[in-house]
Amino acid sequence: MRMRFVAATVVAGLVAGEAVALDIKFTLDWAFQGPTSVFIAAKELGWYKEAGLDVTIDRGSGSAAAIQRIATGAYQMGIGDINALVEFNAANPGQAVKAVMVIYDAPPFGLYTLKKSGIKEPKDLVGRKLGAPVFDASYKLFPAFASRVGIDPAAVPRVNMDPPLREAMLVRGEVDVISGHYFSSMLDLQSKGVKADEIVVMLYKDYGMDFYGNSVLASSKFLAEQPEAVRKFNAATVRAMRWVMANRDRAVDMVAKVDPLIDKKLERTRLDMALEMNVLTPHVREHGMGAVVPERLARSIEQIAQAVKLPTVPKVEDIWTADFLPPPAERKLSN
Repeated sequence: MRMRFVAATVVAGLVAGEAVALDIKFTLDWAFQGPTSVFIAAKELGWYKEAGLDVTIDRGSGSAAAIQRIATGAYQMGIGDINALVEFNAANPGQAVKAVMVIYDAPPFGLYTLKKSGIKEPKDLVGRKLGAPVFDASYKLFPAFASRVGIDPAAVPRVNMDPPLREAMLVRGEVDVISGHYFSSMLDLQSKGVKADEIVVMLYKDYGMDFYGNSVLASSKFLAEQPEAVRKFNAATVRAMRWVMANRDRAVDMVAKVDPLIDKKLERTRLDMALEMNVLTPHVREHGMGAVVPERLARSIEQIAQAVKLPTVPKVEDIWTADFLPPPAERKLSN
């Protein structure tokens, strides 16, 4: 069942004597969870409304699907993995989507295995089965990780599976290692009775893979036609991020209003993990959220192009624009 929720307010333009809000359909990359509370809070607190935006938020089914939704015009904006955007834009230059604000300054990508497997470091992965959904970002970028740590990616057999089976298959020993977002795989393994100290974690960022993660995305058509709406959306979202950091329980309560089936305790933990590991990096603490360092993004694009064998290597400006960010002082986050 598709979940939606809407924030309505006023923008320029009168109909029947009243100002009319600008509609924005916004797609998530996955389910309603603790980390997506920033968008829900911006609606619930009326900040999209103050910006003159009528925002509809729908759950997603992966970054690739979210990007496709935006590219086809079914949605004007969304959140998705900027690395998946690199691959999409290289393959579909006529349907360009751009990242307009980074949410995860550090990526949550990683590999997870159990100590009893005997895998202690990347070289031990050779000959062992890696499992994950085919669209999982860590899974797709595994060849880049393998090259970085000096192993042949072809020497690690890969097993595709549906998302609900990933952690279960690791626990049952049907695969030796899985890939996924840290704040999802770690919590899912622990929910299946695995203690944290029984899990071996290899985070891509700890092996020199300086990628960005999930970012706010928009279609090029919408950017051209409604630039001020995108700027206001980003400003309201930054404002909501500051609020979420200081009101984490209330933020999770807002998510539960949208999806009553969530486990609020688990989602609070997931939110904490995402904020501390992916959002509040040293760079963000110093410079504020949202922007990229062009040289860093260029390096990650090169790594992605090699990992998935892109026919062309996109330029930074093909993927990213800083034109819709709030001023640096307004992007500062405080603890």
